[in-house]
Amino acid sequence: MGDVLGWRCKFGVMGPATNTVVQPDFDMMRPAGVTNHYSRIYTPNADAVSNETFRAGAELIGRNTMDAVRSVMTCGPDALVMGMSAVTFFDGAKGADRFVKEVEEVSGLKISVGSHACTAALNAYGGVKRIAVMSPYWPAMNIEVARYFGDMGFSVVRDTAFRCTSWTDIAAQTPARCVQGIKEIDGDDVDAIVQVGTNLSMVKLAAMAEMWLGKPVIAINVATYWHALRARGITDKVAGCGTLLERF
Repeated sequence: MGDVLGWRCKFGVMGPATNTVVQPDFDMMRPAGVTNHYSRIYTPNADAVSNETFRAGAELIGRNTMDAVRSVMTCGPDALVMGMSAVTFFDGAKGADRFVKEVEEVSGLKISVGSHACTAALNAYGGVKRIAVMSPYWPAMNIEVARYFGDMGFSVVRDTAFRCTSWTDIAAQTPARCVQGIKEIDGDDVDAIVQVGTNLSMVKLAAMAEMWLGKPVIAINVATYWHALRARGITDKVAGCGTLLERF
């Protein structure tokens, strides 16, 4: 007998303990018969994030991820989803591949991660070469994000970093601040906008931005969950969360 609620798929989701956005975002996009089971990665709430402390904090999350993987495995998930994006961009494409390999070797399951999910999303739209990136990070992390996308064949023509001063401050960024960020980086030289940072609430706003800009606006939580669903052969279309889940 399969799981009575997760009869199609049970996802094990790893995310920082400070992250309050991924869990409701993923549940908002969850089709019937799919369940999400959150495993919190121990994360002190950094209270003075800078270029140096941001990277140190993100690397700590990366080191603690495997404990969360082992914990969530006890519920018998069918696949894993990484609910934290920074660690999946470190060291470019080879770093992302290394992270995926480590998790899959520990768990024996496939995992969807934000970096590769965004690449798959951009390729699904087709014709995207030049992108702009918005993040709640500090500039040093945006450099890592641009490096990754460069490895994957995209050009980051502009970016903005909100320089949030703590992990929980990311979730406090308002829709108005996110709209301002989009305006800072958009232009005729941009084929698509990518938002990274999973604790930044952007699912609904990105869907609305696509309508007024007439181009893909990819929220990383949408891309990651879309990738996880499609990798499991679940092709349900989800309305209201952007064209990625509605069309592809």
